[in-house]
Amino acid sequence: MSTLIRARGPRELLAYVPYRLGYRPHESVVLVGLRGPRGRVGLVARVDIADVADLEHGPQVARTVLAHLAADGASRAAVVVYTDAPLRAGGPEAARERAAVEHCRETVEARFGPTDVWVVTTTGWGCLDCDDPACCPAGGRPPSELESSEVGAHMVLSGASVADSREDAFRIQPAAPDARRSAARASRRARERSSERSTSDAVDRRPEGLVAWRRAVALAAGAPTGRSPDLPPALLGRVEAALDAVPVRDAVLLSLVPGVGDLPERTARGGGDVDAGTGEAIGRIVDPAVAVAPVPEETEPARVVLEAVVAHAARRRAAPALTLLALIAWWHGDGGRASERVREALAQDGSYRLALLLSSALDAGVPPGWVRAQG
Repeated sequence: MSTLIRARGPRELLAYVPYRLGYRPHESVVLVGLRGPRGRVGLVARVDIADVADLEHGPQVARTVLAHLAADGASRAAVVVYTDAPLRAGGPEAARERAAVEHCRETVEARFGPTDVWVVTTTGWGCLDCDDPACCPAGGRPPSELESSEVGAHMVLSGASVADSREDAFRIQPAAPDARRSAARASRRARERSSERSTSDAVDRRPEGLVAWRRAVALAAGAPTGRSPDLPPALLGRVEAALDAVPVRDAVLLSLVPGVGDLPERTARGGGDVDAGTGEAIGRIVDPAVAVAPVPEETEPARVVLEAVVAHAARRRAAPALTLLALIAWWHGDGGRASERVREALAQDGSYRLALLLSSALDAGVPPGWVRAQG
């Protein structure tokens, strides 16, 4: 999401967080990076309360998250806790939640100084340490204040929506049975044509897969705002089959990287200096010395197409598309979505090498190159 939001106050900030995540957090701590003197919202990171509350590992989880915010250019941070535990009332019922808060607060304050902690429940919201009932009553301020905020109205008008849970936000719903059968037929025919040809003929057909990809992306990019693009199932089936070829999969990824010229086409064909060129282009995603940030106008239509490919794919045929979706999410700094897509890819193909490599990077908390370059 590329909307520019400034932290004009806690109400606007808290209204924005679910839209930024794409879902309403539950039993979570969210750290919001704020850039510059005007408080422009930067990286937003969510962790499970259980993970950050852990007495042994919780402080390290908090430090890792804060490091990502700092690398993104944060000069301060907000801490938001989403729980229905009686955190503001104290007592043993909220011991775990208090541990999570303290681990995060101590980490943030060690770098940025005094930091407010905000608590959002299903019935209200308020500042954890505020004891003024006129400002933050015991039950919290009404949730309707967040829903009717200026930011909330802006996001609704722009077509943004909020899922009820992380699972709902990340789920890719299967396409209708008839559409999936049509895609499967097209995918099967494409694979049969490749298997019937000689190796050289199969190589010659690789650019056709990239052509199908570019056609699908153009359809997605040209769809009217707020409307789903009309992506023919047969076209999605051909894209799914094409992504089985590693050169085509890499060409698709390279097509999203600015400044690579005709490298995607040369990669799809293979041969020559493509390996070196591919390494250079991949470096623009992962290497902080030469990394570039993703261009939403390029990656958003690609995401739409890849999710449609997954929705239409036959069982255990979607690992390449899911891995590319994970890479796009990781490139945008959305570690939660990237982790979910990698998990889904490896569930379909546990030996898929690119998914395994990305999984290792995510487990190690490695941010994309452009984020590290700002650290």
